[in-house]
Amino acid sequence: MKVWVVMPAYNEERSIGRVLDVLKREGRRNIIVVDDGSSDRTAEIARSKRALVIRHKKNRGLGAALRTGLAKARKLGADCAVTFDSDGQHDPKAVGLLVKALNDADLVIGVRRHLGIPLHKRLGNFGLNLITWFFSGVLTDSQSGSRAFNKRALKRIRIRSNRYEVSSEIIIQARRKGLRLREAPVKCFYTKYSKARGTTIVSGFKIFWALVRQGMSK
Repeated sequence: MKVWVVMPAYNEERSIGRVLDVLKREGRRNIIVVDDGSSDRTAEIARSKRALVIRHKKNRGLGAALRTGLAKARKLGADCAVTFDSDGQHDPKAVGLLVKALNDADLVIGVRRHLGIPLHKRLGNFGLNLITWFFSGVLTDSQSGSRAFNKRALKRIRIRSNRYEVSSEIIIQARRKGLRLREAPVKCFYTKYSKARGTTIVSGFKIFWALVRQGMSK
């Protein structure tokens, strides 16, 4: 299988080189880094690690970065694509596990263990899971950035969101387009750096209204 790893990145010079190194040690060579308008050396470091770098001139948001990266994987003829955070949170071994889980699914969501996650982030994730359930009737860890798409999912899921609401949008689109959806447990590493990033309770309200504006409630 031709597997492409898609990594959205914004000002990740502190972590992206190390993350790319561990992915390479796991045998991952097809890596797309979407530099979402970083003002630091993110793109330079990623290129030095021989990743395929696509750069947005200005910061457009997580959804826009994923849209760009997944579209590129599709054009490159990927059999599947795995999204992977660039802050060092994800276990590189999870890529293979998620790809394997695609044997009986079109889209696989990696369910993170909550050990080590601050209370405010657990509450934020809980609220966002409820929001996603409201729109689609799914799921355990809707905001996980660890996902695998097979060729059918890459073709049928077309991201419209520009920002954090993309995680819920992907699941909602998959459910409404009749794609087979599966969850798989993945290991994550929560450092002080990664804990400071991502969604919160406040962002949950923004995500809810963004989904409503997109007409996802219909």
